[in-house]
Amino acid sequence: MSRTQKAIQEFENTELEKMRTFDAFLRIPSVSSDPEMKPHLQEAAEFLKSYFEKLSMDEVRIYPTDLHPVVFAEKRSVLPEAKTLLIYGHYDVQPPDPLDAWITPAFEPTIRGENLYARGASDMKGQILASVFALESVLKTGELPINIKFILEGEEEIGSPSLEGFIRDHTDLLKCDMILNPDAGMINKDSPTIVNGLRGLVYFEVRIDGPKMDLHSGLFGGNVANPANVLARIISQLHNPDGSVAIPGFYDRVRPLSDEDRQKIAMNPTSEADFLEVTGAPAIFGEQGYTMLERQGARPTLDVNGIYAGFIGEGAKTIIPAYAKAKISCRLVPDQQHAEIYELAEKHIRTLVPPTVKVSFIKHSGGPSYLADDAPGLPNLIQAFKESWQKDVIYKREGGSIPVATVMQEILGVKSILTGFGLPDDAIHSPNEHLHLPTWRKGIKAYIRFLTSFEAQA
Repeated sequence: MSRTQKAIQEFENTELEKMRTFDAFLRIPSVSSDPEMKPHLQEAAEFLKSYFEKLSMDEVRIYPTDLHPVVFAEKRSVLPEAKTLLIYGHYDVQPPDPLDAWITPAFEPTIRGENLYARGASDMKGQILASVFALESVLKTGELPINIKFILEGEEEIGSPSLEGFIRDHTDLLKCDMILNPDAGMINKDSPTIVNGLRGLVYFEVRIDGPKMDLHSGLFGGNVANPANVLARIISQLHNPDGSVAIPGFYDRVRPLSDEDRQKIAMNPTSEADFLEVTGAPAIFGEQGYTMLERQGARPTLDVNGIYAGFIGEGAKTIIPAYAKAKISCRLVPDQQHAEIYELAEKHIRTLVPPTVKVSFIKHSGGPSYLADDAPGLPNLIQAFKESWQKDVIYKREGGSIPVATVMQEILGVKSILTGFGLPDDAIHSPNEHLHLPTWRKGIKAYIRFLTSFEAQA
């Protein structure tokens, strides 16, 4: 029996014990956005520290931050030239609200059918433990062929305000050759998935001010510009009829999709019918000349995320509002720069504003896009996935952003492998979040194969 088979068998033999550990971890209400839950964030960090110590890690430490602690753990290989893998995760979870929408309580893990229901089961306590349990099984069956480090934070669900500073202050501690970030997911249970691209983001707010106060629309209408009307006209001019963004220069730096890019994206079996079923939208809409999947992760976008103006309560109130505002985000692709796109957007919008109102802008955030086709260690994980699922890997360009990946690339100089075993219908951030246990178990075995694959390269 090979080393890999022994480690997989060890996991199977101790799965019941590991499920009890999983259950206990999920019962900790580590909601990072709720100040009253702060003691439970510390409890979750201590839980992880205790488990790592049980594995006889060479170093385990909890680092305090201004909010919630960072857990660091390291297990060193006996091989002097062994490579180092850094595994990222977060132990904080979303609030469980609305509580009455849960079939069973959010922090009382319950198995129904093939799924484990609890807040954090998929996002991402289950993903953390998949990597920890895989490591445990490998350690119990021989020496570790690579060095392993973990960095587990408690603030991801509130934007990771402490993480970048922590990484900058601990570059020697986190030095590594490869990074595994399992905070992504699979397109379905039968398709092992690698996220090889993320879109960047710029998020800003536009405010149109007119009169100094709300005015009676009967007395002043027709003589005073209505900020809501002006904002609506501006928004209507931000896109062309074909769905493309109308801001001059918006596409100047966009890297064209190669034939290889399009072939990889097309491997994703998600259909337009699947997309419509998930979204509930009546039809697909988007920039012409590109497929739905290409638009989803490899083309830039501009979207209005919220609009506010005047009276929006029940009933009627005849006013001209004093101001109107819109929150707008642009998803960006290589090689767009978020600062430049913000400047182009502001410049264009200013040309659309009449002299009868005033305009102001607030830039809330910005971050770069990310490509990781060449992330170190990726060939090993791809092979491990193929052996576990007996299928080729699917590549996905994620439409959203995972800021920690770009932060780690900038500071540590290493691209992250983005993967995970969550599924699209896991209801993360929603009531009745759940994890598909057969997929999760198969993922643990894939991680075992991934870790032991480095023996041949030692």
